[in-house]
Amino acid sequence: MSFDRLMPRLELIRKYLPELEHMYTQTRVSDLKNKSIEQLRKLKEIGVNEISLGVESGDDWTLKRINKGYTSQDILEQCHKLEEAGIEYWVTFLNGVAGREHTHEHAVNSAKIFNQLKPMLVGTGGLTLFPGTPLLEEAERGEFTPLTERELTQELLTFLELLTCDCALNTHHTSSMNLTGPNFLKRKPQILEALRYGIEHFDMDELTNIRQNKRTL
Repeated sequence: MSFDRLMPRLELIRKYLPELEHMYTQTRVSDLKNKSIEQLRKLKEIGVNEISLGVESGDDWTLKRINKGYTSQDILEQCHKLEEAGIEYWVTFLNGVAGREHTHEHAVNSAKIFNQLKPMLVGTGGLTLFPGTPLLEEAERGEFTPLTERELTQELLTFLELLTCDCALNTHHTSSMNLTGPNFLKRKPQILEALRYGIEHFDMDELTNIRQNKRTL
């Protein structure tokens, strides 16, 4: 939605809910391209002070593979605009979305891009292939190789080993463990140790069954 269409709607919210203090929205990196820094500042002034971006990856091969419609450079440019406008934001890493073919590059390059940002929170979610989706159909044709539960955990470990953002961490939609909490850098050694323990000791067959039986996020 353009700024000129969005602002009147926010003004209506402010008119009828004058005591509202906080507006949060989920959006795409590409949705920020048509808004200037000054327009983003005006959104902040009216109450939009937190945005969640479904970035999914900082790796250009992966972004193209999953048709996100933007590049890693776009992620940097648009998130820096939010920083300059004073709007806090989340970024997400979609664990497993590059498949086995590109797992290392997905983890490493995502961390490289995220480390150049200042997100209030980094979220991670484990890829689940649902019936009727193109990615599951590609996997069934042998065009995409999903990660096993152990490989998902290893990819997440690689990503978090390299991540240096001073942020909160949210491990939503993962079946292996809950590492959610504030102060990621302070907790990082314990988080990495928990992941290493999980790789060695968790019942991966049970975790696989949990993921395969999911019907919705």
